Amino acid sequence: MNWWKEAVIYQIYPRSFQDSNGDGIGDLEGIIQRLDYLGGSKDSLGVDAIWLSPVYPSPMFDFGYDISNYEEIDPVFGDLSTFRKLLKEAHKRDIKIIMDLVVNHTSHLHPWFIESRSSKNSPKRDWYLWKETPHGVPPNNWLGAFGGQGWEFDKRTGESYFHSFLKEQPDLNWRNPDVENAIFKMIRFWLDMGVDGFRLDVVNLYVKDEFLRNNISYFMKGPRPYDKQVHTYDRDRPEMHGILRRLRKLLDSYPDKRVAVGEVMQDFPGNVTLPATYCGKNDELHLAFNFMFLFSPWKAESFFQIIKDFESALGEENWPNYTLSNHDFPRHITRYMKEGETIPRAKVAATLMLTLRGTPFLYYGEEIGMERQKVPFKKIKDPVGKKYWPFHPGRDPERIPMAWDGSKNTGFTTGVPWLPTYEKADKVNVEVQSQDNNSLYNTYRQLIQLRKNRKSLRKGNLKINLSKDKKVLFYKRKEGKEETFIFLNFTNENVEVSYPRKWQLDEILFSSVGRSALLKQELEDGFLRVLPNEAIIFSS
Repeated sequence: MNWWKEAVIYQIYPRSFQDSNGDGIGDLEGIIQRLDYLGGSKDSLGVDAIWLSPVYPSPMFDFGYDISNYEEIDPVFGDLSTFRKLLKEAHKRDIKIIMDLVVNHTSHLHPWFIESRSSKNSPKRDWYLWKETPHGVPPNNWLGAFGGQGWEFDKRTGESYFHSFLKEQPDLNWRNPDVENAIFKMIRFWLDMGVDGFRLDVVNLYVKDEFLRNNISYFMKGPRPYDKQVHTYDRDRPEMHGILRRLRKLLDSYPDKRVAVGEVMQDFPGNVTLPATYCGKNDELHLAFNFMFLFSPWKAESFFQIIKDFESALGEENWPNYTLSNHDFPRHITRYMKEGETIPRAKVAATLMLTLRGTPFLYYGEEIGMERQKVPFKKIKDPVGKKYWPFHPGRDPERIPMAWDGSKNTGFTTGVPWLPTYEKADKVNVEVQSQDNNSLYNTYRQLIQLRKNRKSLRKGNLKINLSKDKKVLFYKRKEGKEETFIFLNFTNENVEVSYPRKWQLDEILFSSVGRSALLKQELEDGFLRVLPNEAIIFSS
């Protein structure tokens, strides 16, 4: 089986993980210093791969998602020699490295765009989406996801270029084969260096409608003009699938099965069918993010339906993946917060993520229960927050520096941190939780180790059920003769669950509330009493 199917993947937002030089910004050397925390020793968290948010040179209008050079490292993070050191040290610990690949657009300061905008006759003019705009009138009604028109008038040549996000992020023209060739050449540069794969940013936006047709708008569809549009012509164009098939062939031509996981941009609340289509017949993306968990209420029946639907949409050929938090969405511990139940719920969520069929993606800090934290207006860095505050706080609350210990700057930096540090770090930090066997951190460690020890959890099939009262999600994972049974109680009450009689619940492998054995009345013939907010795992 391919390594990425069995792996636990951990997303790092590099600016916020560990600062090594006191400038207040996390960097590659800082990540190297924390590798033993992530994997490689008996005391490690135990993850198998790291996904790094962008570390390429960037003017940082969108904090790295506006790239000005695809084959270098931004000095704020280090340099290529530091990156090679990170690769070497990570691989020494059997940790893979996945890079963020942002190729829907570049920075407006990328040499390609500087050349493209220099003249209508530039050989790179057609590398971007330029259109004549008499009197500055946009050629269609496409908008930017961060607000405003999607077309920016350029006085230099009297034409406008399209940008899906900020005007400092001009979109590439993927209909031009020269663009694809240049991007694929860059991808080979990193693969040849030893990078294990890529996370593809907004992968469904690359290709736009050939005729630049207008999107339909519905007044009641969403709060902002961008949300009101049905994005028929500025995303999800059919030509994208051919590009992904060619990319898949490139990645699969390398040994050790390099991986591509795609972010598929969708309107709230999303669906599971669209990302599944970008896996094709197991010949496009290896993995496509299913963000439905990010919008799910804390209900067993909601998670049950998402899982069932995603498995069905993917079919037998493709492999699922799941995530509960990332750098763009509120942290799930905050979404599911409830007095007296927050940590128990977080343990149930961790069990769900680490025992489902599929690849789990964790977000730094979730293993210690870091919550979303408001950032004062004067300290907001995110362009979304600056534009829409106070109606939208931006994404900075999800990007607070990692809480390593309870010191003033939480062990993150000796300087002034780029964002405010975590206010609850005096009690919620790695140092404290690593010494508490019942902590959320040690729950993650225990579950990750259990996953490593049991092939049924890594690669087994899935038979999923919902209790009659819709309070407990329970399922069986099976690989060969090995069977593992998981019960997740999404309520704060005892629930009796009727499970298939042929299930032989033998040894308790894990209980989030510390049960090591069952009383006779808790396990009668075909019934299991699941305790409030309990996740419990059995072997057969």
